[in-house]
Amino acid sequence: MYLNIAYMVACVLFIIGIKKLSKPKSARQGNMLSAVGMLIAVVAVFFDNDVVKSWDTSNWLQNGYLWIAIAIAIGSVIGVIWAKKVKMTKMPELVAILNGIGALASAFVGFSEFLKDNTGGNAVTAVSIGLAILIGAAAFTGSILAWGKLAEKIPGKAIVFRGQNALNALLILVAVASIVLFAIPSLDVQIKVIAVYVLCAISLIFGVTLVLPIGGGDMPVVISLINSLTGVAVAMVGFILSNTVLVVTGCLVGASGIILTLIMCKAMNRSIGNLLFSGFGSDKKTAGKGGSAGAEPKSISVEDAYVMLESASSVVFIPGYGMAVAQAQHAVKELSAKLEENGAEVSFAVHPVAGRMPGHMNVLLAEADIPYEQLKTMEEINPTMPTQDVAIVIGANDVVNPSAETDKSSPIYGMPIIKAHEARTVFVLKRGKGKGFSGIENELFSRQNALMIYGDAKATISSLAGEFKAE
Repeated sequence: MYLNIAYMVACVLFIIGIKKLSKPKSARQGNMLSAVGMLIAVVAVFFDNDVVKSWDTSNWLQNGYLWIAIAIAIGSVIGVIWAKKVKMTKMPELVAILNGIGALASAFVGFSEFLKDNTGGNAVTAVSIGLAILIGAAAFTGSILAWGKLAEKIPGKAIVFRGQNALNALLILVAVASIVLFAIPSLDVQIKVIAVYVLCAISLIFGVTLVLPIGGGDMPVVISLINSLTGVAVAMVGFILSNTVLVVTGCLVGASGIILTLIMCKAMNRSIGNLLFSGFGSDKKTAGKGGSAGAEPKSISVEDAYVMLESASSVVFIPGYGMAVAQAQHAVKELSAKLEENGAEVSFAVHPVAGRMPGHMNVLLAEADIPYEQLKTMEEINPTMPTQDVAIVIGANDVVNPSAETDKSSPIYGMPIIKAHEARTVFVLKRGKGKGFSGIENELFSRQNALMIYGDAKATISSLAGEFKAE
């Protein structure tokens, strides 16, 4: 009874924690509540009867508590080191890796239960084992591939080959057939063993073929989707072990992950099917007319930009991954304060898929103590954009690309964007003339009202703030 109470308390803390994560002001508290809930769940495991029975004091190598303590210690050390050393720009890669590790753990639990009883027990347990292996292994290899694309260890563009969707369909059919064979009670045990090993191999391959045709620009959505799959795998493990907290936690992660995925797909005006199977970002699809993209972008100096900002009555910042790379959020906060002191109305327009993971820009801006009230969604900022004196684009690309509205041949055509091009003047802060992560030319850069300020974003923003100080 006490074990179930502990599990329910942990589940309640998870639910409250996820709720608080929806707002930057309460996100840290939500993260802490979720961590406390997980601590309660982990401690409760020590009092489970199966764990107590595994405690053999006569042989320390068979002491269940000892091995659990060692595993917790190793995991804690690795977690602390990662958390301390990881840069904010590398957080998407870390999230991808952690998703993969969680998914692999679920697959291992499913496989270990299969090793304990090759018959699979009853049909429900057998199907749960099969799904835990399928989803967990696929999410693991998919996460590793996503990490490789985000870290630029492998090409970020979509890699498409002939018959790719047919291959994915075949892999799924074989995987489902393997699970069905394993779940048939009367089937020969040897056939079941073969079926599970085939399932393991197919699942690992499927994770690769699933993520391979997805371009780097879509990695934020992929991370969200894989996170959802990991949650489902955890829920399957909960069914296998009859563990309430794993079922509830897995369902929470799975549901919240798929909701976030759908929100982000809507923000790009695309379906999940289009995301997974269209090969967006591949070479054959990135070409487009690009409107006036052939014109040479006009550049401007920091001093000239200051003159225009000094007389601006309204300024909107549009952050992207470039701000994260430059770690410019604190400099942006300083410049926004100077603009407000000068009488300008300052706001921040955040696109749902800006950066390389969901909420990336929101976290960075919250880190710099930028008031949450100043953060505006696309729906809020776009109607006011024609009245904005200056829009400052910091490292954003696809989310401000007018081709999404003007060029029907563009692969992002129809995707809702922040309409920076409608502002009276647009400052685009970039290191050079290179394309964004998706490899698509940005028509905004050659617009008549757009001015490029080349160089490190943090240095540029700091120089602009310095001009106000020297006034």
